[in-house]
Amino acid sequence: MARILTTLGAAFALLAAVPAQADPALDAFAREVERTEGVRQVKDLQRLLAQYAQFGLWNEVGALFAPDAVFTFDGSVGPAQTATGPQAIAAFLRARYGGGYEGTSARGLSTIMIDSPVANLSPDGQSAKARWGMMIFHGHAGEARIEGGVLVADYVRERGVWTIGAAHYYPQFDGPYERGWTNWGGGDLPQIPHHFDYRTAGIPLPPAAGTAPRTQATLVQLQARVARMNDQDRVRGLQSAYGFYADRKMWDDVVDLFADDGVVEIGGQGLWRGKDGVRRWLEGSMGPAGLTHGQLNDQVQLDVTVEVAPGGAEAWARGIELGMLGEADHEQGWWQVTAFLTRFVHEDGVWKIRELRRFPMMKTDIFQGWGKSLIADEAPAGRNAPGAGVPAGDDAAMGLAMPAFLGNHPVTGEPIEPDGDGVLVAARPLTGAIAGERAMPVDLAEAERRLGLSKAFEGVSNVSAAYGFYIDDSIPQGFGSMIAAKGSKMTPFAGYHVTREHVLSARVAGEVPATRPGISYHWLTQPVIMVADDGRSAGGRLRLFQMRTGKETGEDGAFFGASFWGGMYHNQYVLEDGTWRIWDLTLDEPYIVPVKWTDGVWAKAKDPAPADMRRTFSSGNFPPDIPLAELGPRFEHFWGGPGETRQWPSILPMWFMYRNPVSGREPELFQDGCVPCSVRPELKLENNGYQEPPDAPEMMRGP
Repeated sequence: MARILTTLGAAFALLAAVPAQADPALDAFAREVERTEGVRQVKDLQRLLAQYAQFGLWNEVGALFAPDAVFTFDGSVGPAQTATGPQAIAAFLRARYGGGYEGTSARGLSTIMIDSPVANLSPDGQSAKARWGMMIFHGHAGEARIEGGVLVADYVRERGVWTIGAAHYYPQFDGPYERGWTNWGGGDLPQIPHHFDYRTAGIPLPPAAGTAPRTQATLVQLQARVARMNDQDRVRGLQSAYGFYADRKMWDDVVDLFADDGVVEIGGQGLWRGKDGVRRWLEGSMGPAGLTHGQLNDQVQLDVTVEVAPGGAEAWARGIELGMLGEADHEQGWWQVTAFLTRFVHEDGVWKIRELRRFPMMKTDIFQGWGKSLIADEAPAGRNAPGAGVPAGDDAAMGLAMPAFLGNHPVTGEPIEPDGDGVLVAARPLTGAIAGERAMPVDLAEAERRLGLSKAFEGVSNVSAAYGFYIDDSIPQGFGSMIAAKGSKMTPFAGYHVTREHVLSARVAGEVPATRPGISYHWLTQPVIMVADDGRSAGGRLRLFQMRTGKETGEDGAFFGASFWGGMYHNQYVLEDGTWRIWDLTLDEPYIVPVKWTDGVWAKAKDPAPADMRRTFSSGNFPPDIPLAELGPRFEHFWGGPGETRQWPSILPMWFMYRNPVSGREPELFQDGCVPCSVRPELKLENNGYQEPPDAPEMMRGP
């Protein structure tokens, strides 16, 4: 298979196409299918920009833009710089982030991470707008820098093809790796206007305008397209779940996610086959199960694209992984950037991992950075050694192996080839062919219900990201309004305010600042979203990927400065009056409490004295309705909770709101339903006219 999905579009076109008779209901449904696909295509354009940039494919990046597109850099703090048209945009990005050359180099890095989008389609379905968080690790010829900010992009659809019509990137922090970053321009940072408000954030797909055009698609064809989106959501959740288990070195759960004939490939090392092989790879590469004091093993998944093959029995996920690794007890830490390609199989009614293929782009000592230090890990030895060597065609030096993309370029239709010193790898599967499955036909009402599941996925993703942007910008009216009328929100380290009115009353005080001395970012990424059967409620686990910036790089304990924190959201959501809102917002944090940048961010952290952890936390204008202390073991060891307080480099508990998606294994710390419901059962979804979301195993089986 020279390319993984080069025949995907053609295969779908071969489905039976019987001209439909006049049917307004079917026409309206077909339009909604296309509009839902459109939101996903828009997001994938931006994710592909990041994936192409990782390998220095700036011409391919430029080709994602419309012929008259304008890319604007800054204009908020400093003068705006603009580039117009694909070639000029490619040239600007190549010069700034690619060292001035096209393609991949072993001594260069251009990792652009773009995630946590709020995307809104226009009523006519022909344009869209999105706001993204953006962070860039880059540097060439011995240099290393980190930069980040906010990207606002417009998208246009012409002749059935989506392109980026305009993009405005607002840099908000930048600096050399050795010193760490500071605010862009050195001063206070201005607000970046939002294209959404608290009502539209939860409506990625507004009501369509006008009468739906006549469709030529049959219900069977439309059902297949809906099934593809449903399966994309399940596969995305499974990929995310793998990462969450790997973070905590939960090897039993990781192995459970694999098919019996599953295989792991690590670039430059070899292959491990079967579940026993997967376990040997895990233990040989990352040690025995379970985190111990001072260990950090976070593997943040970003810019993930997913494709499902016709027949619904085979799928792929491709993305960028940022490894945040450490052994604080030994004052060691590392960054790692990996390009991954995962193949999935639908087997015994559930999705499983068939092939996990990982190609490290960079690993570096946290005290030196990628301009001075590049580390190539050796393959495990002894009983944990790979069972086979590197497959033919996949032999490439670290940083040069480019795993195949999930199809041709979405605008030009051309295959994606490496440039510079890059080598195409993972172009052929490691295991046998997977036969497609025949779907049972359903009526229009059932097809609409299933489409509602994927529309809900988009709504939940949108409102989560919008919540994060409002927190970033210190706009309590915004993030408080993301809460459902009868919902609840946890104020970190204090407790829960119940009802939107109480949240707003507790948190809103004064005017929104026009500028800020720093920003604490809240990217809500790596979703595992479980939607109820009727598409009106959902549960979601999302990673809090949190960097901060300030006017100075910051000392130990500084709120603003060059630093990384981290947390985990366990939320519930509802569709309320046509808008998705948060029913229960629970945040477990902080899993990282950083030290100053030059002390290795997390690498030289020491256990604080008990007195330093006995902190007082503000709950806003009035006390919470449910203090954390009333929730017992659920918040034990967290700041503000009962029992002995723990802080990095001690390991905080990690709770899960779902069982293993494949095996059903229950985690040691299992949260069943909303957290405050344990003391306030009237807050349960089922007591408020909503369905409780399914557990992960049920979600994975569908439909």
